[in-house]
Amino acid sequence: MGKQMTEMLKGTLEGIVLATLAVQPAYGYEITARLREQGFADIAEGTVYALLVRIEQRGLVDVAKVPSEKGPPRKVYSLNAQGNEYLDEFWKAWNFLTERIERLNHDTEHPQEEGD
Repeated sequence: MGKQMTEMLKGTLEGIVLATLAVQPAYGYEITARLREQGFADIAEGTVYALLVRIEQRGLVDVAKVPSEKGPPRKVYSLNAQGNEYLDEFWKAWNFLTERIERLNHDTEHPQEEGD
């Protein structure tokens, strides 16, 4: 993954993970697997786990410990009301940015000719 893509993901991964949890609660490995299915193939599992700790500390998710057949209980994360509000703000910011970036991209690809 290119450095530019890595830097862009740093600012958006939190919203991406919350959006993933808005679809269905999941534990860390499941979240990473879903992200990879969505095309985020290079996201390291450790990055997702560190992010989950942060969003749990910020109160954006609820956590339930669910018994596992293969070891210690799993922490299943689900989006709570505060997380939903945060996700709504994320999508508003995302839509604001993508609209403007698309406009800039269009203007760059189709500059006005003199006299227009």
